[in-house]
Order: sequence, then C-alpha cells, then structure tokens
Amino acid sequence: MSRQTIALAQISPALGDLERNLALHEKTAEEAISRGARLLVFPELSLTGYFLKDIVSSVALPLTSPILGRLRDLSRRIDLVVGLVEETTEHLFYNAALYLSMGEIAHVHRKVYLPTYGIFDEQRYLAEGGRIRTFRSGIGRAAILICEDMWHPSTAFVASLDGMDILICPSSSPGRGGLEEGKTFANARAWETINRAYAQLFTCYVLYANRVGYEDGACFWGGSEVIAPSGEPVAKAEYVSETILVTDIDHAEIRRARTANPLLRDERVDVTLRELERIRREGVR
Repeated sequence: MSRQTIALAQISPALGDLERNLALHEKTAEEAISRGARLLVFPELSLTGYFLKDIVSSVALPLTSPILGRLRDLSRRIDLVVGLVEETTEHLFYNAALYLSMGEIAHVHRKVYLPTYGIFDEQRYLAEGGRIRTFRSGIGRAAILICEDMWHPSTAFVASLDGMDILICPSSSPGRGGLEEGKTFANARAWETINRAYAQLFTCYVLYANRVGYEDGACFWGGSEVIAPSGEPVAKAEYVSETILVTDIDHAEIRRARTANPLLRDERVDVTLRELERIRREGVR
C-alpha cells in the first residue's frame, strides 16, 4: 500500500533510569499500536536520557541485553526506532539508534558527529560512528541520522545517494538562543529550516523525533514533525509537552517529487568525488 501510518514519540526520559524508560517505551508503543501505527520513532538516547557524562558506562547496553530483548519482542507488533548507549565487545560506547522489526535488530546507526561546543561534550564520553547506510525498513528504504549528524549536509547527501526514501532523525535538542514572546527557541527554528530543506533537496520524507523535559537546567523543546518530499509539513507536535504524533506518509509523494524535481537523477557523483579528492590533497581552505 502507498499510504502507511507512522508515529513519533515525543517523550521525556528519566536520566539514567533504564527500567523506568523501558516501561515508558512499552506504554508508548501500546498506544501507537492502538492508533494503527506501523512504525514508532523514539528520540535520541530515549532509553537513557541525554546528559549522561560519567554514568555512560553504567547505562550502556550490549545488543544482546535482555532490555533490548523485550523491545525486540515488541517489534513483532510494531517497528521501533530506539535510542541508547551501545556497548560493543571491545567496550566502546556509542550514541546509537536501533531499528527493530519482526523481533530482530534490522539496523544500527552510530552517531557520526559528536558535538563538543556550548553545553555539549559528547566526544569526551563516547566513540564516533563511522558509517552512513540505508536499509530496508517496514516503510521503505530508510536512513537514520542522529541529531548533530543532520547539521552536516554530507550525511544526508551520502544517504540520498545510497537510496534513501525516508530520513529518520532521533534528536535530543535542548533549546538555545532564548525565547521570544509567542515564539520558540532560535535553534528550533533552525531545525525546522533544515528539515524542510533536506526533505525538498533529497526528495524524501523527514521524520524528526525530538524529546521534551529538563536535564541539568536545559529544556528540550520537542516540536517533532513529519515533512513531505515537497518540503511541506505533514504533521507537527506541540513544543515542550509530551505527546505521540501519529500521521500517514504516502510513497506516491516521493514519486511525485522526484518526477517534478529529478535532482537525484542529475547528481554528478563523479564530479563530487573528484573535487573531494582534490580538497583532501590540498586541505580544506
């Protein structure tokens, strides 16, 4: 079927409390199932909270964890995108997002760009991911990019060349830039510009799931949204408050956008590669 129902979980996870957050995931998934959703996307680090600092190793989970086993079982009824700290067999810790479907982990994305400016200090505690891949999901060919990854256009560009139809972005974006009366944070407006630009430039759906709540005095602003390949908003959650945003996406819209704007067809990968090699030799100006 061309149309499919998806949901974004705009939740407020408890910092460092895996069991409480797991229960919140299960409760939210049950509601999304009751509303007919085929996919439920949780925010970045949804199982752990964001400002983890020295407790990273205490909340990290191997992919064989029983906690993830419960979510794998749940994914037999609804596909899930879940955020966590993944611990590898080498005891490296990654800010990761999993795509769970039919009782299996279908895809793992490890955050490539770890911010170290302003209030952010991820690279001190976490390892950098090194891959950008698309994968076959229950709603089409998808890619996952985690929060800061989206602020580097090369990530979405690579995913687009790899066949991306659906761009899924789990985020934990705290408000920055100050609140004006009747408006939201400045970085919220920037995010909304990025989401619309990527949807239109790469002729794909953008599913942006941002969390809410407070940690270390920071306010996470929410505003989760679904943007069509035309760049037009499909659905938008309120700022600050917890909610489950449920809406439909239509693959016919992808075809329509790519017929009207065949940007992917016209992409000159040979020119891009040649110029990137030149810049690597000469250095970034």
